[in-house]
Amino acid sequence: MGPPHRHSWLKDTKDEASSAAGHPGDPLSTAPDHADPPDPRTREAGGPADGAPHPGRGAPGPAPAPVIAVDAMGGDHAPGEIVAGALAAQREHGVRVLLTGPAAPLCQVLGGLGAIDEVQVVAAEDNLGMDEGALASLRRPRSSVAVACQLVRRGDAAAVVSAGSTGGIVATARLRLRPLPGVLRPGLAVVLPTRPGRTVLIDAGATADPKPEMLVQFGQLGVAYAQTALGVPAPRVGLLTIGTEPGKGNKFTRRAHELLAADPPHGALPLSFAGNVEGGGLLAGELDVIVTDGFTGNVALKTLEGSVRFATAELRAAVTATRTARIGAFLQRRGLRELAARLDAESYGGAVLLGLGGTVVIAHGASTARAVTSACLLAADLARGEITEKITQRLSPGRPAGRGGSFLRRPLPSPPAPEPAPAAYRLRSWPIRSRFSRSGCATPSSRRSARSTVLPTR
Repeated sequence: MGPPHRHSWLKDTKDEASSAAGHPGDPLSTAPDHADPPDPRTREAGGPADGAPHPGRGAPGPAPAPVIAVDAMGGDHAPGEIVAGALAAQREHGVRVLLTGPAAPLCQVLGGLGAIDEVQVVAAEDNLGMDEGALASLRRPRSSVAVACQLVRRGDAAAVVSAGSTGGIVATARLRLRPLPGVLRPGLAVVLPTRPGRTVLIDAGATADPKPEMLVQFGQLGVAYAQTALGVPAPRVGLLTIGTEPGKGNKFTRRAHELLAADPPHGALPLSFAGNVEGGGLLAGELDVIVTDGFTGNVALKTLEGSVRFATAELRAAVTATRTARIGAFLQRRGLRELAARLDAESYGGAVLLGLGGTVVIAHGASTARAVTSACLLAADLARGEITEKITQRLSPGRPAGRGGSFLRRPLPSPPAPEPAPAAYRLRSWPIRSRFSRSGCATPSSRRSARSTVLPTR
């Protein structure tokens, strides 16, 4: 996970976010069903009711900040830390947010922060527990993360931020947002703290048992992410396996190596494939994108997290053990601060679920307000960079951006016309024989069926 590129947006944070109140009667709407419908002229113009000009028409103005739907009930410290982080993103960085969750608790938290009128709340009846998996997305269709995904799907928000259960978020997002054209399975991308540049690891847990063809698509997703979030013009792609030689690995990785080294199928843009990489090269910084299956990627990510925590604790103990060590740490305080900032997980935002019809940022379950703010900034940067459109163009150049069918689905050939039956034959139907027939025939029930056959005419 890497630090997002921060931008300052010249946008008045008092502008109302695109909300569900503009859709009376919708299950996601917080407005009453008996509310008066909006003026048709205002709906057609797309502007506010007071006649203010539309940002995209008339006099040119600054581009509106993207709206981020934040799952306020996801995470170990929800809703307090989640609401505080989302509010900080709106106040300090101009990112407009929508909070999804039970209205009463969220309004209480907002009132304690003095922001009861600053952030809009979209009511959600339920929420996913941190111990719930993928099946919870079916049992809880009105959860807070499901409502957030629905806001993105219908255009009221540009991205989703949640710190809830990863399995539940992935399953809900796949169900609500649907894959982009040509994407078989979504991939979870994280940015590793390498030097001199950052490295994207994909997949980090979304698809535990993919096919080799899916790793090629993971490479395309990672390249689009590296170009958008990290600013790398031509990312180099590597395959995580047990050896750098092309023949190393099991059958799955060997087949994935062949597909990555070959020309992309279905007219996709080519990848700059650099070969295999071992686990020891994850933090070497020699590659921009490293692809693997979700099981291996998640194990590698958790191993790196544990190693960083261990090394940090040992370093802290070493530089504070004696007076001389503390003096040396004081003289090296600038370098130590830079190292701590690069290894600070709260500044990275979170993992990004790529390949769906909307941007989904999954923050750590123990995220604090600062981590949620970074996740909102990352989601806003990706939404501004049009990450979904770039993925679509990479997988199928020339295809218009947007959701649609998979490019693997080709039109079926029209069936051949049936040959006419010879004149000497005609279709004759057999009568239905049943115990309930008018003739009172006691035919066994196993023979109660209508049959047709072609019999020669006499």
